[in-house]
Amino acid sequence: MANKSFNVVLFAPEIPGNTGSIGRTCVALDLTLILIKPYGFDISEKAVRRAGLDYWKHVKIKEYENFEDFLEGERPDRDKLLFFENNGKESFYKANYTEDCYLIFGAETKGLPKEIYDNYHDRMFYLPMKSEHIRSLNLSNTATAAVYECMRHLEF
Repeated sequence: MANKSFNVVLFAPEIPGNTGSIGRTCVALDLTLILIKPYGFDISEKAVRRAGLDYWKHVKIKEYENFEDFLEGERPDRDKLLFFENNGKESFYKANYTEDCYLIFGAETKGLPKEIYDNYHDRMFYLPMKSEHIRSLNLSNTATAAVYECMRHLEF
């Protein structure tokens, strides 16, 4: 089966363990992990490596100073940008996953900045939650679910 690639993007990640876990998923699926600053931790921090275990050295990482730097460096078409937020417009099942798309996740406690949300409100997707007792899902769980949903669309 041919490797159909896409990208995972973390905007201002705050928790090193989540970044490490997402990095491990990226290694497993041969995906690039794009990190947009600022980070809530030092990227060389032990906790990131611990979550990524001995796989961290194999993570294909690209780093950008800010969202504008990311857009300039990657030059993605607007329709390739898929943002995941609790208050997204559509379920992540309805996203138009394509090769070379970017699955973009906001900071654990703040989500995406209002400016990005306002400019891309039509590109926002949510993962369904049925319980009123849960405000949000863990970032690494959300990213993994979205990554595998994207892969399912591309492979099947």
